[in-house]
Amino acid sequence: MKMSESIVSTIRSVPITEQRHAPIGLDKVIPQPGIPRANKAISAENLNGSAAHLAREDYTVMMQHCDFFDRDNDGVLWPWDTYIGFRRLGFGRILSLIAVPFIHGSFSYPTSPSIFPDPFFRIYLKNIHRGKHGSDSEVYDTEGRFVPEKFEELFSKYDGKNKGGLDWNDIQNMILANMNIVDPVGWTAERLEW
Repeated sequence: MKMSESIVSTIRSVPITEQRHAPIGLDKVIPQPGIPRANKAISAENLNGSAAHLAREDYTVMMQHCDFFDRDNDGVLWPWDTYIGFRRLGFGRILSLIAVPFIHGSFSYPTSPSIFPDPFFRIYLKNIHRGKHGSDSEVYDTEGRFVPEKFEELFSKYDGKNKGGLDWNDIQNMILANMNIVDPVGWTAERLEW
């Protein structure tokens, strides 16, 4: 018997295990998919990660995710940077203004290099891993590294009709499934992020 044949990933009497399939055979596509990648967000569709002009070897994947907002590349996000970033993404003025206090109010203190709160509510990218919240997809680990296996799980578990992506209902199902007990901060953050 091959090892893969001895692995049981679904149980008929526990329907949720049949509804949310784990990605089987991922190691044939991605080498060691469970090992977090520090600076490359690789996937089954893109084994090299982000395009070279977007990737930074000296930033974790989580830092790279936030780097879009850092217009002057100093590793610090000012509230104005976030506002401009939201506008560049196509959000209106009002929503962009509303987003700033939520984002900077949530992430400024945890990412601060000091024990004192930053009076300007800046977000420090080198400490962005401290802003990871509960009730999330776990695509990023607590050090800000990217976990390919968790990324692929999003699609194997929640792409309800095998359409190659997630629609609104799939995302809502994922958010509900990822909710940790007694985690209102994580629940709120996950909803706002998606």
